Amino acid sequence: MPVIESEEHKALREAVASFANNHPRTPGADNRPFWQEAAKLGYIGVNLPEAYGGGGGGIAELSLVLEEMGAAGNPLLMMIVSPAICGTVISRFGTEAQKREWLPALADGSRLMAFGITEPDAGSNSHRITTTARRDGTDWLLTGRKVFVSGVDIADATLVVGRTEDARTGRLKPCLFIVPRDTPGFERRKIDMELDAVEKQFELTLDDVRLPADALVGDEDAGLLQLFAGLNPERVMTAAFAIGMGRHALARAVEYARERTVWNAPIGAHQAIAHPLAQAHIDLELARLMTQKAAHLYDAGDDVGAGEAANMAKYAAAEACVKAVDQAVHTLGGNGLTREFGLASLITAARVSRIAPVSREMILNYVSHQTLGLPKSY
Repeated sequence: MPVIESEEHKALREAVASFANNHPRTPGADNRPFWQEAAKLGYIGVNLPEAYGGGGGGIAELSLVLEEMGAAGNPLLMMIVSPAICGTVISRFGTEAQKREWLPALADGSRLMAFGITEPDAGSNSHRITTTARRDGTDWLLTGRKVFVSGVDIADATLVVGRTEDARTGRLKPCLFIVPRDTPGFERRKIDMELDAVEKQFELTLDDVRLPADALVGDEDAGLLQLFAGLNPERVMTAAFAIGMGRHALARAVEYARERTVWNAPIGAHQAIAHPLAQAHIDLELARLMTQKAAHLYDAGDDVGAGEAANMAKYAAAEACVKAVDQAVHTLGGNGLTREFGLASLITAARVSRIAPVSREMILNYVSHQTLGLPKSY
């Protein structure tokens, strides 16, 4: 795996950074124009196949784009969902008709897709998902509930994780269905979040939602393979999101520490200020290396290796982000809590990276069981 970025990746970073920095974010403002402009430049669909209007790259390129947008203070949460999860799953497992219908539109920004997996009673235990799909003639009937689904109101469809019964064993197995936004029986309710984000969170209710046979993505018997084809990119992209956020906060703090003078020198000259900022930078750089490794393994087709690395990258990036944001706010003191400097809102946003899409405790469980071979406690 290359540890030094290629000239192409460096050029992509510079181009995205320039673009994002020239589009300053207004808190609470609609970011769809920014999304559409990014799509026109090929950034949104950089990971999707060229044959379907994408850039022909991979998660490595897409995560790089998201990181630089975040570093500019203008991240796009739906990049984690629409091109990374949904676009990847459809490009890897979708039918030719599904690819033709969705991939060009996801790449050019004209359509969005949300992703629904979390359930109110399942928590981090995906084996307890109760959303089920049963056959009714050639159709499917989908019933269940989902929570914390991002952007359902602006998405044209939601890729919903359900479970179907295996005809051979009778056991339930995961399957993925494309559910258009206006499908009868598909209801949404906005969740009242304290987190101030452009992309809203929703609870979904599916009451015998009737779907045609071609709403099923991929092979009914593929099960976890298809599911983790989307979850590993989600973890990589969440890591990139967190790194970008941490870099943005750190840059604001460094700028302030260079200029703010309380005694006879800028406060950045004092080690009590300088050293924690240096440590935050080191942690972010280390997290970036693991994120690049995870993206490389995924793009190379090593799903097992990518699973381990993606979990580690998400853990490392979340911890580095929280520490960077905390230190940035602390560096600015009272100014760090004002709207003028825009850092206070990152305190909550950074915390989300520790929780979603998988908690740090579940990542530690994964590493202790899968990597270290320790016994399970559950």
